[in-house]
Amino acid sequence: MQGTVATYDPATRTGTLLLDDGSTVAFPAAAFDASGLRLLRLGQRVRLEHDTGGTLVRITLPTFR
Repeated sequence: MQGTVATYDPATRTGTLLLDDGSTVAFPAAAFDASGLRLLRLGQRVRLEHDTGGTLVRITLPTFR
């Protein structure tokens, strides 16, 4: 699943993503920390990874695996 960064707070490493269907998803610091990224920019496309329970566990760039 992919989305677009709608908000990002570098102090807390949290934010929200706008999904292609128009819904928003908040992401916790743990999901950002698991990405290995140093920052996100508003409007940047990202790929969302969920665990089997549906919890957002990682955010990466669409080109990274």
